[in-house]
Amino acid sequence: MKIEIYDTTLRDGIQGCGVDFSTEDKITVLHTLDRLGVTYIEVGMLTDAASVDYCQLVAAEKLETAVPVIFGQTCRPGEACRDNPALAAMAACPLPVAAIYGKSWLYQVEQVLHTTAEENLRMIWDTVMYLKAAGKKVFFDAEHFFDGYSDNAEYALRVVETAFTAGADRVILCDTNGGMLPDTIGLVVSAVIQQYGIGKIGIHCHNDLGMAVAGSVSAVLSGASQVQGTISGFGERCGNANLNTLIPVLQLKLGFDCIGGNLTGLTSCARRISETANRAFNENEPFVGGYAFTHKAGTHIDGVTKAPRSFEHMDPAAVGNRRNIVISSLSGRAALADKMRSYLPPEDLTKDSPRLLELSRILKEREALGYDYEDAAASLALVIEEVLNQRKRYFDLLHFKVMVENSPLGTLQEPMYPTADTDMTAIATIKIAVEGREELTAGEGNGPVNAMDEALRRALVRFYPQISQMRLTDYKVRVLNSGATASVVRVLIESTDGLEVWRTVGVSPDIITASWQALRDSVEYMLSRRLAE
Repeated sequence: MKIEIYDTTLRDGIQGCGVDFSTEDKITVLHTLDRLGVTYIEVGMLTDAASVDYCQLVAAEKLETAVPVIFGQTCRPGEACRDNPALAAMAACPLPVAAIYGKSWLYQVEQVLHTTAEENLRMIWDTVMYLKAAGKKVFFDAEHFFDGYSDNAEYALRVVETAFTAGADRVILCDTNGGMLPDTIGLVVSAVIQQYGIGKIGIHCHNDLGMAVAGSVSAVLSGASQVQGTISGFGERCGNANLNTLIPVLQLKLGFDCIGGNLTGLTSCARRISETANRAFNENEPFVGGYAFTHKAGTHIDGVTKAPRSFEHMDPAAVGNRRNIVISSLSGRAALADKMRSYLPPEDLTKDSPRLLELSRILKEREALGYDYEDAAASLALVIEEVLNQRKRYFDLLHFKVMVENSPLGTLQEPMYPTADTDMTAIATIKIAVEGREELTAGEGNGPVNAMDEALRRALVRFYPQISQMRLTDYKVRVLNSGATASVVRVLIESTDGLEVWRTVGVSPDIITASWQALRDSVEYMLSRRLAE
C-alpha cells in the first residue's frame, strides 16, 4: 500500500525555535526533499507580498516527483472568501495544491474564534469551495481534531463531513496539542475511516508526549493514507513527527511504500537539511544518527562483526547510514581488527597480527597521555593509517602564532566582566608548505580556535579548493587532571562539509597546541577522503 509522505519542514518546521531558512535555503530544502521522493512538500504560508513572490519562485522550480503545497487558513467569521486577501492570493497562486486549516474543536470555536458552531462550518465550506473553484486540489487540516473528538465527537465529525462535502480531497486529522496517546489516535482514525473510506484521511501529530511517530504509525495501521511530519522533527514546542524515523518504520518494518528505492538517501537528506538550517545534527537519532549503529562494548563489537543481526535490527545501508565501531577501554582486539578491515587483507587481521598489536600498543600509550578516540573516529583513522605507513602529509606547518585582545571599545582598561561593549578578537598567523610551496596567511575570529581555523583554511584553499566546503561545528575542552593552570587538556573538534560529520582530538598541557592537533587532524581527514574520491 502506498503512503503519501507530506513534508512540512518549510512551514511547520520553521515554527520551531532556532530553525530559520533564507529563500535560497528553502529552495535547497525543496530539491533535497524532492530527491528523497516525498509526495508533497508544504512550502509555506501566504501572508504578504514577499510570500507571493516566493510562491512564484517555487512554481518555476522543476521538481522530479514532489508536488508543492501552499498553506493557509479558512476565511474569518462573517467574512466572504473573496474579501480575504490571503485566500485570494492562494486562489491565484500557481501551485496546484492548497492546504487550509480550520477548527474542529468546539471549545476553540467558541473561546478562540468567538463564533458559533454553524458559522465555523460555513467558514470551512466556503473556503474549500472557493479554492476548488480556483482549480486547486484541497487538503483540509482539521485542527485539534482529537481534542475535539474527545469533547464532542458529533461536532468533530460534522467538520470532516463539511470539508468532504465541499470538495476536499483529503482531510488531515491533527493532534495539534500533541497530547494524545497512540492507541487513542488509532481508535479515532479507525472510526473516521469506517465512515469515509480508505484513501481520504491523513494524520498530523505533534510530539509533546514524545509519541508523534508512534501516533502516526498507529494512524496508518488504522487506515490513514497520508502522514505529515518534518525532517528531524523540527517544529513548534516539542516538534512534529520526525520523518527520519517515521519513513523507515513504515517502509522497512511495516512494508508500506513511502519513498521506494530513495530510502538509501534518507541519512544524507536529513544531514543536508540540518546543515542548511544551521542546526547541530542529533547523532542519537534512530536510523540516521551517527550513533544509531555505533557499537562500543567488546561483546557487542565481537557479535556484530561475526553476525550483524545479533546487535543490529537492520542493515544501516538501507537508510544510507553505516556501522561504526568505537574504540575505548571496553573494546577488545576484535574492535581494532574491524577498524583495520578496510586497510588490510583478511589473512592479516588475526588478533595476533603484528600491525594490529602495534596499533594496540600505540593506542594504549596515547590513552595514557589523555587521548580518547571513543568519539574521535577521524583521528583514530589517521592513527591507523600512520601505523600502516599510509598516512599522507598534505601540508607542513612552518609557523603559527595566536594573539587574543580583550578590551572595552575606546579604553585600554580591562573590565572585570565582559559586557556588550567589550571588543574581543583573536588573530592567528599561519605559515604552511605544500610540496615545497609556502603560504603565509592570517585569520581573525571571535576566539583563538576560530582564528586558527580561518587562517589555516585561507592558506590551504589555494592548494585544495575542497577545503572551502568545510567548517567547524563544535568545540569542547576537558581538563584531564586537577593541576590548575598546569593541567593537561583534551580538545574535541567536530567538523562537517555538509554531507558528513567527523570528530578529531588533541591533547596537550597547552590548550592552543591541543586545539591545533585536533584542527590539523580534521583538515587532513577531510582532504584524505575528498581527494581520494
